[in-house]
Amino acid sequence: MRTISIINLKGGVGKTVTSINMAYQLMQRGSRVLLVDCDKQGNTSKFMKCHSYDKKSLSDILTGTENIGEVIVPGISGAMGYIDVIPANMTLLAADRRVMLDTTKPQQTRIRSALEQIREDYTFCIIDCAPDINISVINALAASDDVIIPVTIDKFAFDGIKEILEQIDDVRRYYNPRLNFAGCLITSYRDNEFNNDGVETLKAMCSRVFDTKIKWTQMVSASVFVSEPVSVYSPRCGASKGYAKFVDEYERGLASDEHDRRAANG
Repeated sequence: MRTISIINLKGGVGKTVTSINMAYQLMQRGSRVLLVDCDKQGNTSKFMKCHSYDKKSLSDILTGTENIGEVIVPGISGAMGYIDVIPANMTLLAADRRVMLDTTKPQQTRIRSALEQIREDYTFCIIDCAPDINISVINALAASDDVIIPVTIDKFAFDGIKEILEQIDDVRRYYNPRLNFAGCLITSYRDNEFNNDGVETLKAMCSRVFDTKIKWTQMVSASVFVSEPVSVYSPRCGASKGYAKFVDEYERGLASDEHDRRAANG
């Protein structure tokens, strides 16, 4: 199982939309995907229609009160793959506090330990992180192989990116040496001079920016309103095609990394 954290400290950049649509694209390719909601607002859980205060959630995994198998709920089934979900809700705020006060076991690697129990059950795990650096987000990074940062090109587009990259370095140093910054993904892209200048600025800031850009379209908001991946709601729109190309690019990167690793090992 390969685990991917989707994170940005800025809200409204498409973290949840990217998490859901990446999961859907991977499912369509035959992957078994676990989608983890790591945001107390629970937007991924609401989209996947499993938001509840009566059922178990990520909070129970962090606090150690429930086995991960009891928290996972079925989401979407496709012809070849499927998406399961670990939901979240506002109890995550109190769970973060409990974790910080509990020094009887490691605080930063609880999600990783839980995911290890089911790693053979899934091809990919995608974690939709909160726009914050709290203990649950640090847990997500400590459990991940890759980090993807969705970015919009606007006045405050690059706020917090430097801090995220520093946090990735810290988590890599102290908790997870395999953590890889896969790149920034530009969302809500419009092909104009302002956006194109912003892309060049971003490339100067970050070592990795995906070539694929997710084009702005009102179909994205409409798809969220009806709780459908944009590729289902409007398969021919620019964003739908963009997410398919993005996942193609991501998987090519995985294949290239694996080739380089094998070459290095002889």
